[in-house]
Amino acid sequence: MQEGQFAAVFHAVLANAEVGPGTRHLDAGCGAGMAAALSTTLGAVVSGLDASDALLEIARERSPGGDFPQGDLEELSFDDDSFDLVTGFNAFQFAGDPARALREAGRMTRPDGRVVIMTWGETAGMEAAGRVAALKPLMPPPPPGAGGPFALSEESNLRAFATADRLTPLEVADVDSPWHYPDLDTALRGMKSSGVAVKVAEHSVEAALTAASTQFLMPFQKSDGSFLFGARARYLVAAVGHLLHGPHLTGQSFGH
Repeated sequence: MQEGQFAAVFHAVLANAEVGPGTRHLDAGCGAGMAAALSTTLGAVVSGLDASDALLEIARERSPGGDFPQGDLEELSFDDDSFDLVTGFNAFQFAGDPARALREAGRMTRPDGRVVIMTWGETAGMEAAGRVAALKPLMPPPPPGAGGPFALSEESNLRAFATADRLTPLEVADVDSPWHYPDLDTALRGMKSSGVAVKVAEHSVEAALTAASTQFLMPFQKSDGSFLFGARARYLVAAVGHLLHGPHLTGQSFGH
């Protein structure tokens, strides 16, 4: 219910990377594997890694020929230079050590490959950002140094994050990805499955989470009972290795 709300972003990143037959693609923090499954339909050889074995079971069903081990982003169990493309869809910033997780992604990307970091777009004018604000009073205190879901939303922060780990940012792009649910029950089930909502559920009572989520949703209800509100993602494409200058790449092509 929730993963598909970012489908537009998955499609945009795979198109930008010109994923095609033979592309070796790792989705770090792959969740239930929707992005990997889309990549598979384009002919890619996919791998994914996540901390949740329950989500990985779904990813394995969606991409039977893929490789989906369980593990942490900071210790990826793949060899150096294994992939043409490594993506992190709302993943790296939530790692215990984001810098180390991104360093691991760069290690596993071949010298003429690409790393893509996707995060939320800037909050100004984004309706979905109000969801986090609605839940904030119910959240536990953040860990020291935690940046939160919008820590990399500003382009300068996103570029600095990539550059600090010796990646070379090539471009930053925004993608509108409106969230749509057919009814209130589906909307609540989807939104309450997100990481932010799970943290709230661990800290507060279920009724409070439901009430806050419902209050946020009601202004976006349509005449047919469905819900629609705007969301926006931002992604950065970065180069690794020795081919950091000039547009020419050997092997698999990646658009930029």
